[in-house]
Amino acid sequence: MEIQFLGTGAGQPSKQRNVSSLVLKLLDEINEIWMFDCGEGTQRQILNTTIKPRKVRKIFITHLHGDHIFGLPGFLSSRAFQANEEQTDLDIYGPVGIKSYVMTSLKLTGSRLPYHINFFEFDDKQLGKIMETDKFVVYSEKLDHGVFCMGYRVVQKDLEGTLDAEALKQAGVPFGPLFGKVKNGQDVTLEDGNIIIAKDFISAPKKGKIVTIIGDTRKTNASVRLALGADILVHESTYGKGDDKIAKRHAHSTNMQAAQIAKEANAKRLLLNHISARFIGRDCKKLELDAASIFENVHIVRDFEEEVI
Repeated sequence: MEIQFLGTGAGQPSKQRNVSSLVLKLLDEINEIWMFDCGEGTQRQILNTTIKPRKVRKIFITHLHGDHIFGLPGFLSSRAFQANEEQTDLDIYGPVGIKSYVMTSLKLTGSRLPYHINFFEFDDKQLGKIMETDKFVVYSEKLDHGVFCMGYRVVQKDLEGTLDAEALKQAGVPFGPLFGKVKNGQDVTLEDGNIIIAKDFISAPKKGKIVTIIGDTRKTNASVRLALGADILVHESTYGKGDDKIAKRHAHSTNMQAAQIAKEANAKRLLLNHISARFIGRDCKKLELDAASIFENVHIVRDFEEEVI
């Protein structure tokens, strides 16, 4: 599981940062990529990565501000141009209104897609567990922004224990059907009468990963709940130390507030994004160092950075 940032800036593109978008690469787990927000220019950012648009099977939108959705019509249309590749349907999750925005944009531009889009729209009374598969569960809560904004918690279900094949061979188990039975947790009896206890050859289940992606927001307890025990917390950091009043007025967070959220949630790592264009060079390093005084394992991400989870 990997996370890659396609846009880490706030509000508008800058020379250093594009606007909001990131992807969660689940290629080894389910052969899919999930996108979170799709700001203007996201499809061009993708050209600088190894991401294949057809692998993007789900898009999660935090809110309907332009710097988080203006790239959707272009990306969806370009995804349709992968004529030599299999066309796959797409799910879009987000606030009420995202379907109208997408469909109106496609209709007015005469864009026809060779794949189907499934829309899942939410208001503040419909949140909680919003999606579940056999391997993942996604939760959402309302954040505190100028418009309805959703934060997301992606939980990987615990992984089954792995079979110690070499130990089974040494115990005299011939490769074949008996291996399958032991892997499925069944005890087996060998021809010589020895009993193979399945649990002795299967490792304990491995706890799944948790990734929390917080959209634009003031500091709020909802962020803490979404981030509890997260392996990675992605949190906006539009403002810096001492900017509490302006952050509150514009419904955003400071780096210090994001660090406090990570600390209260006992997250393992904090990645700061949605950085104002006024922070460049040493200013960004100071944002990181200031936040580290509250939560040590913090990093300010840049466009195209990848992190293994």
